[in-house]
Amino acid sequence: MDRWHAMRIFAKVAETASFAEAARQMHMSAPAVTRAVAALEETIGARLFVRTTRSVKLTEAGGRYFEDCRRILSDIAEAEAAAAGSYATPSGTLSITAPLLFGQMYVLPVVTEYLDSYPTMSAQTLFVDRSVNIVEEGIDVAVRIGHLPDSGFTAVKVGAVRRVVCGAPAYFERHGVPETPADLRNHRIAAPTSAWASPEWRFGRDQRVTITAALKCNTNEAAIATAAAGWGLTRVLHYQIGPALLEGRLQIVLGDYEEPPLPIHVIYAEGRQAPAKVRAFVDLAVNRLRANRFLN
Repeated sequence: MDRWHAMRIFAKVAETASFAEAARQMHMSAPAVTRAVAALEETIGARLFVRTTRSVKLTEAGGRYFEDCRRILSDIAEAEAAAAGSYATPSGTLSITAPLLFGQMYVLPVVTEYLDSYPTMSAQTLFVDRSVNIVEEGIDVAVRIGHLPDSGFTAVKVGAVRRVVCGAPAYFERHGVPETPADLRNHRIAAPTSAWASPEWRFGRDQRVTITAALKCNTNEAAIATAAAGWGLTRVLHYQIGPALLEGRLQIVLGDYEEPPLPIHVIYAEGRQAPAKVRAFVDLAVNRLRANRFLN
């Protein structure tokens, strides 16, 4: 058995944590899969799995080898795809990540439009409020909010967002409008803990206010809904309240004290060598996001 095929078998066992499931997915017999992994371990001179009657787990050496195998197999797949013409026509599955609420509100419509344009494509989204390692997690395109660290990725700026304090018109009629950040101490606050781990809110001109939140919400949506209901004020990124602003359910205050906006980028790893599926999505996403009034 050639080394490339043995690596594919090993990678499938690692992914499924099962010799039997790997055999089923690869249309092989379980003994053939076992022999292939054993031969690979003998060739490498290291044990790749710890096997028990109930589980299959990677050893430390196996974990390192698995990461190398995924990279090598991905390179081979890209080379074959290029030869087959997929760098000219979108094909396969596209994986996209973005912050949770941003992804749901603004990236998902781009994804569905993309799939409508390329019916043979499929897509997978990962909308989470953490920085996803796009190489290790097999992501093709990421949308990031905030300043980017130096990396080898291609980054295209598509807009910017502001941190804003907002509340419902009915709330301001009853309790008044804060004129300075210090006035927030006299207002009820619903703070989204998922986005603001610190009680200290920073504003422009190097102003800081320590907030005592009467209500702490584990999601931005809950804090926004509370503010829109007229209960109190909250602070979120302004794209998150775009529809509520248009409908007049929320209004922004303390605009003169806002911090500089945070940039939004679409990033991907391959640069000019990106396959057609990535280039086509990036082109569409850049156009749609740049045209969005709430992202500028």
